[in-house]
Amino acid sequence: MKVLVTGATGFIGKQLLLHLRDRGHEIVVLTRQPEKACVRLPVLCRVFCWDKSFLEPPKEAFDGVDAVVHLAGENIIGRWTPARKEELSRSRLLSTRQIVKVLHGLEKKPKVFVCASGVGYYGDQPVAELDETAPPGKDFLADLCRRWEAEAMQAEAVGIRTVSLRIGVVLGSDGGALQKMLPAFRLGLGGALGHGRQWLSWIHERDMAGLILHAIENSEVMGPVNAVSPNPVSNADFAKALAQAVHRPAFLNVPAPVVKLLLGDVAGVVLAGQKAFPKKALACGYTFHHPKLSSALATLCDRVTHELLIEQWVPQPLDKVFAFFSDTKNLELLTPPHLRFKITGQSTTSLQEGTRINYQLKLHGVPFRWQSIIMDWKPGERFSDIQVLGPYRLWHHTHDFIEQDGGTLIRDRAVYRIPLGVAGDLLLRSFIRKDLEAIFIYRWHKVRTELGEVPPQPEG
Repeated sequence: MKVLVTGATGFIGKQLLLHLRDRGHEIVVLTRQPEKACVRLPVLCRVFCWDKSFLEPPKEAFDGVDAVVHLAGENIIGRWTPARKEELSRSRLLSTRQIVKVLHGLEKKPKVFVCASGVGYYGDQPVAELDETAPPGKDFLADLCRRWEAEAMQAEAVGIRTVSLRIGVVLGSDGGALQKMLPAFRLGLGGALGHGRQWLSWIHERDMAGLILHAIENSEVMGPVNAVSPNPVSNADFAKALAQAVHRPAFLNVPAPVVKLLLGDVAGVVLAGQKAFPKKALACGYTFHHPKLSSALATLCDRVTHELLIEQWVPQPLDKVFAFFSDTKNLELLTPPHLRFKITGQSTTSLQEGTRINYQLKLHGVPFRWQSIIMDWKPGERFSDIQVLGPYRLWHHTHDFIEQDGGTLIRDRAVYRIPLGVAGDLLLRSFIRKDLEAIFIYRWHKVRTELGEVPPQPEG
């Protein structure tokens, strides 16, 4: 199938793209920052430019598309000033309206339209078990979700099967709510919010992507669907389980007045609760990979590394591409000049298993020595460079080369660990990620220049 995705550079979107690739689907992406998409999208996609708040999406992006997944929308966390509420509404309602307008005008229409929503649809209902037939709440977020779904369901008028995913708190290893909570819990400073009795409807990142795939591929899935685990927990039990997963206590509950002082109106979201149940997902045959919180957290909290995934296609034979990347002279060519990168020594004349390479570079003006060792050496297929000495606690960069479509697919996977432990993650993570993205964007364009034009370029 050919699948168009909005919000693909977000936390959920990246997980979905990996699942779509692994299922063999062709992917098209709409993004407002196509110039950064080459490093923010973990898989090779055709990219079109679209500002979800103002512009109608380019109609040509929908050519031949079988499914549309709309995940774009501003993050609800933050103070809800009048201007902020307007932006939250516009990023959801107007963007959905624009997509549906294009869908109505297509001669060949997609089979399915999957649009994000949220369990905030139900408002604060602390006791009831909420399936998809439950009525909406009456607060700002509930009304926004109700209007959002109404916009999406307009696609049904032209015969497109439409699904509104009422998404709970998505738990993932390198993004989402868990990323914000983990530093405090790893420092032993975590705890429940308010009285802690409010229900928390959650879902593992793998199941979130899995449910979207299930909605795309199964024609019986339609209408609102609760995208949550079948086992919601109280806020207090969640805090206890997360503390146990990171082997720390959790006794510092945050009183409701403090939450309200810090977050303003949005405090109502975290202090409220919905005991949502995925009745429709289960009835339609979806099997959860992580239905229990303890097992879900066990797969996520042990991971203390971060990951950068990038794919790039070049119209050159595999042997030429591999030779280019295994020539250490090209490392300096592919590195931004401001890093003052220079190779100062190499243990073997040419790269091979066990080769050690010494570099020197500057990060924000601070000089560093770096030594890496070459491992997983498989000529024409793969090699890894692993930091022995350098600025990271861990750096493991794997280069894979795959023959594809008459050229070569270059697949990079950089796994890294930030220095200074929990404090480093809390203070440096976003800065380091931004630096890495800038470095790999430069590298992507240099590879394109040296090895030829790349067909799937940003359009529009």
